[in-house]
Amino acid sequence: MNAHLLPTGSPYFSVPDTQKPERHTLSVLVDNEPGILARVVGLFSARGYNIDSLTVSETEHEKGLSRITVVTVATPKVLTQIKLQLERLVPVHRVHDLTSEGKSLERELALIKVAGSGEPRAEALRLADAFRAQIVDATTESFVFEVTGKPSKIDSFISLMVPLGLVEVVRTGLAAIARGPEGM
Repeated sequence: MNAHLLPTGSPYFSVPDTQKPERHTLSVLVDNEPGILARVVGLFSARGYNIDSLTVSETEHEKGLSRITVVTVATPKVLTQIKLQLERLVPVHRVHDLTSEGKSLERELALIKVAGSGEPRAEALRLADAFRAQIVDATTESFVFEVTGKPSKIDSFISLMVPLGLVEVVRTGLAAIARGPEGM
């Protein structure tokens, strides 16, 4: 431990956070009202926490509830702080760490534009078939593929498209839900 002096002259001890950062998916159930997303994102940015993925959608129209899915990388200590601070926000109803609570399903959608002709074009079509990508737009010069699945699957497909004429990628962000009969 290192002893430090506060501006008042009193000593305190700091314990460095030696835990490794981990990727966690948080599911946050909130009232569907203006400003709540800004408050959640503000909580992350004000404290210097990074958001790797963020998706929001109304999930229970009759009850006026939305679900925010946040993917972040943090140490267990910081993750505990994030969850506690989210739970204190009004109108947050529940916060679930889908990663630590057990198995969850995670999916993402991406639209991937690839330009090319000849053999690279044919190879892009073969790979799209292998990845079960759908062609949602086609011209004589390009394709737009729709790919859904785990983020790692989408990452793999994108990396294979780079040498074949990758032009542009748009991703939705992660959607996640816990397995089993219980709801949030």
